[in-house]
Amino acid sequence: MKISNILNIAWRSISRNKLRTFLTMLGIIIGVAAVIAMIAIGEGSKQSIESQITSMGSNMVMVRPTSNAEGGARMDNSSVQSLDEGDIIALKKNPQYINAVSPVVAMKGQVVNGSYNWSTTIQGVYPDFLFIRSWPLQEGVAFTEKDVKAASKVCLVGLTVVSNLFPEGGDVIGKSIRFKKIPFKIIGILGKKGENSFGQDQDDIILTPVTTVQKRILATTYYQSIYAAAINEKSSDSAAAEVEKILRKTHRLKESDDNDFTVRTQTELVNMLTSTSSILTILLTVIAGISLVVGGIGIMNIMYVSVTERTKEIGLRMAIGARGLDILIQFLIEAILISITGGIIGVIIGISATAAVSYFMNWPTLISMSSVYVSFLVCFITGVFFGYYPALKASRLDPIQALRYE
Repeated sequence: MKISNILNIAWRSISRNKLRTFLTMLGIIIGVAAVIAMIAIGEGSKQSIESQITSMGSNMVMVRPTSNAEGGARMDNSSVQSLDEGDIIALKKNPQYINAVSPVVAMKGQVVNGSYNWSTTIQGVYPDFLFIRSWPLQEGVAFTEKDVKAASKVCLVGLTVVSNLFPEGGDVIGKSIRFKKIPFKIIGILGKKGENSFGQDQDDIILTPVTTVQKRILATTYYQSIYAAAINEKSSDSAAAEVEKILRKTHRLKESDDNDFTVRTQTELVNMLTSTSSILTILLTVIAGISLVVGGIGIMNIMYVSVTERTKEIGLRMAIGARGLDILIQFLIEAILISITGGIIGVIIGISATAAVSYFMNWPTLISMSSVYVSFLVCFITGVFFGYYPALKASRLDPIQALRYE
């Protein structure tokens, strides 16, 4: 029998009971739509996390102080004083994998401009901090090493600070703002960064020379953290190892001593967050995939019913010369058609649902064509797997007994 004839017969057969066929497809439709939507949301989240972290500086290495006390109450990391200027000097001295270093000290507080005030964070850094964070200026100029040595009262402001302190707009370069009653002259406006992976507004910040914050605000000689940039993204791990080796030497730690600092790279942060996202995506996809199994069982059930209803038809076909293989292929193609048609509808609904989630809920999504191809492959396999046994049963019917069937 020609394959075109088999397809025509199969299509007419499943079209004869449209409602029953649709209800059979429903499990496949829901399963495919859910799988595509879950994968799209998961992939979109991963891409969003990666892009946000990369925007912070893809080659960045972060050092934070920690307490390595073995007994007693463990100190909060923010109160630990283990990073100082000696560490910066050592890190800048002929490094192999590092090409920029900046200490960071920070404090939250009220910043004031006339009758306007805003609660924000002021960070003391080196000029290299902008390079490390891949943070361009929108307007103005950056402060220099000379400003750091002089502890100059100059600053760079984020766009959130600008919008809250200067709601009327206009040129803000050269104007003064006050933080803790200390006047700072605005010499530059930072480019837009937006929210980071933790939902923090990166534009709600003021940058100023590190010595200015140390001497005029915090009255300390220690740093809260150190940021460094590896020579390239592939060298991040090597740069982190180099930083650890240098700091252990400057802190005079013995081989048996634990570090009194932690070193992290952007790669570690990306891997940690994306792995969590991947696990959730896999979990949700597996749950959604259960619908495909339920749909497959529905196909098997309806094919059994179809074989029973068409027993006389099967006997008649066999009596006029149809082989068992022809009968098997006919019923198998019917099962595959049901499954594939349900898959097509499921893909359309899944893509539409993904677009709706992205539009109405503003969630990052990314529809992967591989997920669509895999969905069709799974639908085909489901049709073959769950349709094979009923088709085999039909092909093994005794034509005489089938013709006598009432």
